[in-house]
Amino acid sequence: MQTLDNYNFNGKKAFVRVDFNVPLNADMQITDDTRMVKAMPTIKKILADGGSVIIGSHLGRPKKNPDPKFSLKYIVPHLQELLPGVTVKFVDDSQGEAAEKAAAELKPGEVLVLENLRYYAEEEGKPRGLAEDATAEEKAEAKKAVKESQKTFTKNLAKLADVYVNDAFGTAHRAHASTALIADLFAPENKMFGYLMAKEVESVGKVLSSPVKPVTAIIGGSKVSSKITIIENLLGNVDNLLVVGGMAFTFSKALGGKIGNSLCEDDMIEVALKVMAKAKELGVNLVLPVDCVAADKFSNDAATQICKDTDVPDGWLGLDLGPESITKMTDVVKSSKTILWNGPAGVFEFSNFQAGTKAIAEAIAEATANGAFSLIGGGDSVAAINKFDLADKVSYVSTGGGALLEMIEGKDLPGVKAIRG
Repeated sequence: MQTLDNYNFNGKKAFVRVDFNVPLNADMQITDDTRMVKAMPTIKKILADGGSVIIGSHLGRPKKNPDPKFSLKYIVPHLQELLPGVTVKFVDDSQGEAAEKAAAELKPGEVLVLENLRYYAEEEGKPRGLAEDATAEEKAEAKKAVKESQKTFTKNLAKLADVYVNDAFGTAHRAHASTALIADLFAPENKMFGYLMAKEVESVGKVLSSPVKPVTAIIGGSKVSSKITIIENLLGNVDNLLVVGGMAFTFSKALGGKIGNSLCEDDMIEVALKVMAKAKELGVNLVLPVDCVAADKFSNDAATQICKDTDVPDGWLGLDLGPESITKMTDVVKSSKTILWNGPAGVFEFSNFQAGTKAIAEAIAEATANGAFSLIGGGDSVAAINKFDLADKVSYVSTGGGALLEMIEGKDLPGVKAIRG
């Protein structure tokens, strides 16, 4: 497989699919440029070689072409700041004469930003503008039509460049024109991952494919149903599985516990029992909370008490790990050599219920300092590691979201498969 470091971009035009879907405020100013910053090493490598960069990205979920509030023109000034001394151009389309002319005139060392790829329904391959009462036949015809025109859309993007680089891990789980289909139009030696994408894929591989044991996964959040596929896949790959957050109370109730008003999915109780049985069968150390910080209401200023996870008083609800659970779980984390964390241990947004999440984050940082590989993934886990200023104390913080979760579930991501085969 071709790699960025082994490729000489001198004189080449590279179509680089990035994820510049950044948050904008009411004044169309970027409020968090993390995704843009993380793409800079890839862009700078191409420019340093003497190549030019054609940037393709989406922004938001536009339903028409054009939709001014989703224009990528708003990110161009900041991109220019991130690339001092580089000529950054913008073209208000990604198809047609204007885009082709701008790409043809692009000189080595320059950057061209195409307009939002999702202005076109062909990028996602989904029909738009169907009437609410459209028949199944009409929907099928519309879908067939957009799929046919998607081929032309993809070819138009591909012909702008000599080489394709995918650095948009956040959209790698989507079989869109610019994230998967376009790769088929480039020879194997002329398509590759960008640095960010390569690091994401490598990091998941270190956890699932070639981990150093013992391997520990910490899975949290509110619902078992949203994480069950992940849990089932991890059972065959880990030594320790720590279940935290609201979902843990479904397991507590499955064990016959009394959980008060704590979160619980009654329809997942049988699933929880099967997970516990499967863990035992595979010899996986399934660690559940033993105590919790319970509150009399869902509020930071609620009255609290420490109680067993299986004995929460009526009218109360568990919002954080208790001290015994924290000790039990952090001891496992600190003794691990490979760690995956997805999902908080409590309502860490409330200062009075953040102790469990913070303790786990600190334990991961300590294990990492002692040589463990740690991967933090999922929006809430990333928010937590940043909240406690520990992002630079772990091995890797994923930008993935849905893409990362699908990889952990064991799925082939279209954007990865298109490059790696």
